[in-house]
Amino acid sequence: MPHNNSARKRMRKNEARRVRNKSRLSELKTIRKQIQRALHDKEQAKAEGLYVELTKALDQAAALKTIHKNAASRTKSRVATQIQAAKAAAK
Repeated sequence: MPHNNSARKRMRKNEARRVRNKSRLSELKTIRKQIQRALHDKEQAKAEGLYVELTKALDQAAALKTIHKNAASRTKSRVATQIQAAKAAAK
């Protein structure tokens, strides 16, 4: 347990940040899973709509330093590649 007021405050702030970050990461994972499900079910339009939502959420998480900006960029690139591959396979 913390021994002084500043350490107590730091603990409170860290807990609040942890909860916020966990929520943001959970949202990102949920959207990615929805895209994967849409691609598996061959729903291109739905996947592309969710991709727009995912890019916005990733950019916001990177701006708030929940994830690194390069991790956000890498994730966007990988999901876009999967969507393009699924589109090409559908033709």
